[in-house]
Amino acid sequence: MKYKIIQYKYSDLIQDIRSYFNEAKRSIWDRRNKIKIVHYDDTEIAIKSFKIPHLINKIAYTFLRSSKAERSYENSLRIIDFVPTPIGYVEFKKFALIYDSYFLSEHYQYDFTIREILTQNSFPDKENIFKQFALFTYALHEANVEHLDYSPGNILIKKISQEQYEFKVIDINRMKFSTLSKEERLENFSKLWANENDLRMIIEAYAKISDMDKDEAIEIALLASKKHKENINLKKKLKGKKVVN
Repeated sequence: MKYKIIQYKYSDLIQDIRSYFNEAKRSIWDRRNKIKIVHYDDTEIAIKSFKIPHLINKIAYTFLRSSKAERSYENSLRIIDFVPTPIGYVEFKKFALIYDSYFLSEHYQYDFTIREILTQNSFPDKENIFKQFALFTYALHEANVEHLDYSPGNILIKKISQEQYEFKVIDINRMKFSTLSKEERLENFSKLWANENDLRMIIEAYAKISDMDKDEAIEIALLASKKHKENINLKKKLKGKKVVN
């Protein structure tokens, strides 16, 4: 068993994480990875259980690079202002190779994700939210952070006043830390799968904040978004799945 925690008070939770996770009744994500909510020490805690890796990744995560759980924790500490408060991670081995692993953070009580805004034309206060989202993304980029899975479900939003919103990112095991070029910044929006009008609004706000040429920025972002959609839809076609525009 290998683990790290941000505070000693969570030691008992970490030591018995399998029981806490298996007995938890509240599940908020149940796909390849699973997320459950537990109440511990007067705090609601999100526990993410990563899918048991296949043999090659078991070897890689044991000997060559950090596991997804460890990267989630370490990355959270590096960008702590942009994520739900991290608590810790734990890994277990079987036959000397990594087996199951967990990442823990405080449960962030968000109101919606950016997906709802991007898929609902009449979403209230859309333009204002996009402007604040552009500012949040700019702050992330200025901190030399590129979220490599900057997709709609990974951007959480909480309304904190009549016109003010707070943003957090999740699923942060895949991050790049470096000074970002203009192209890298604008291409980072491509996984939003936004329609042209919404993406234009976001990029126009981002260009204004970052002192970029608006028309050039929009052109770069739209092209990157188009290429991303084409690549994903091609993979879907090859697998016989439904294509989404």
